[in-house]
Amino acid sequence: MAFNENTAQRIREFFQQKKAPFYEKKMFSGICFMVDDKMCCGTHIDKKSGEDFLLCRIGEEEYSSALEMDNVIPMEFTGKAMKGYIFVTQEGHKTAKDLYHWLELCLKFNPQAKASKKSNPQKYFDRKIPSPE
Repeated sequence: MAFNENTAQRIREFFQQKKAPFYEKKMFSGICFMVDDKMCCGTHIDKKSGEDFLLCRIGEEEYSSALEMDNVIPMEFTGKAMKGYIFVTQEGHKTAKDLYHWLELCLKFNPQAKASKKSNPQKYFDRKIPSPE
């Protein structure tokens, strides 16, 4: 499982700031963040490029317009694009503003997303972020 721990921590902080209960699950060769027992987003290191990708589940309504943006590519694992899912390249989620834009889209879509039939519900947890002293 290859993923960027810094990106994962930034995602955790986003969910904590939003007070959105979440848990983490190893999937798609990285780590995914589950909200309401549904995959919301994730991060992994692309095997070909070695780049840190943000996986976003944004739904089919936002999918086409997102693909027209810089630093966005379709999510393909089996050689076929999965509609409603995109990868945002490292350059596209480098700043907090950019990252939060994509995570907001993921969280906005989550209530309409369907849970996997195979999912095994896990307990939610909230990681505490150490306060700077």
